[in-house]
Amino acid sequence: MLEKIIDTVSDFALNAGVKLLISLIILIVGFKLIKLITKKIKNPKNAKHTDPSVKSFFVSFVNIALKIVLIITVAAYLGVPMASMITVLGSAGVAVGLALQGGLSNIAGGIMILLFRPFSVGDYIDCGSSSGTVNSIGMFHTILVTADGVRIIMPNSVLTSSTVVNYSIEKIRRLDLEFRAAYGANADTVKSLLLDAAASSALIMKDPTPKADMLESNIVYTKYRLRVWCDRDDYFDIQPYLIESVKSRFDEAGVSVVSK
Repeated sequence: MLEKIIDTVSDFALNAGVKLLISLIILIVGFKLIKLITKKIKNPKNAKHTDPSVKSFFVSFVNIALKIVLIITVAAYLGVPMASMITVLGSAGVAVGLALQGGLSNIAGGIMILLFRPFSVGDYIDCGSSSGTVNSIGMFHTILVTADGVRIIMPNSVLTSSTVVNYSIEKIRRLDLEFRAAYGANADTVKSLLLDAAASSALIMKDPTPKADMLESNIVYTKYRLRVWCDRDDYFDIQPYLIESVKSRFDEAGVSVVSK
């Protein structure tokens, strides 16, 4: 009797061990295949006509979905009853859903971003608390990269529930700069110098035409505003150029600049 028990236990352990070993191999190979599949999807050559925003979200979705299928497949191979597994998954899904309402709202937010397209990968956006260039849009979060190379991970639900300013959606942008000239400076001379500075750059558009206005005047200074239009990609280069160019012309003309 003892020998039969030992043989039974040995056979069970051997079979279980083989199954566990095969399951482990399936998991390892499966995770490597999933990694390979997502890498193939990310490859620009395989998605030339796919929007980068859709692609990043799709990659995130496929990665999670395939891992869930892999785990269910391994569990079924180990002999876990599918009916029981479905029941457990359903119960767990409800519990996890209640516990992770924020995560579900982030998924919904990601879907809304892809449907309504307030921004896309490559756009420069500002959502109040953070700003940067959109690097990727995932199932749960969107990654922004700031101008100084800092990576910001924003939950999708935050982006869909707050005001988002998209600086890249329009092809051209207007730049407004204000300058304070000494009270005694001739207004026509100052405005002429401002317009001359605007005309000196090929990056500034001639149509719409640059415009210089007087905004305010008191006994200390007169405030002027220079408005120019440019391509969105040149916006941040033109601003320092104009400030330097105006300062140089004011110095040559003897116009004193009044600081705040």
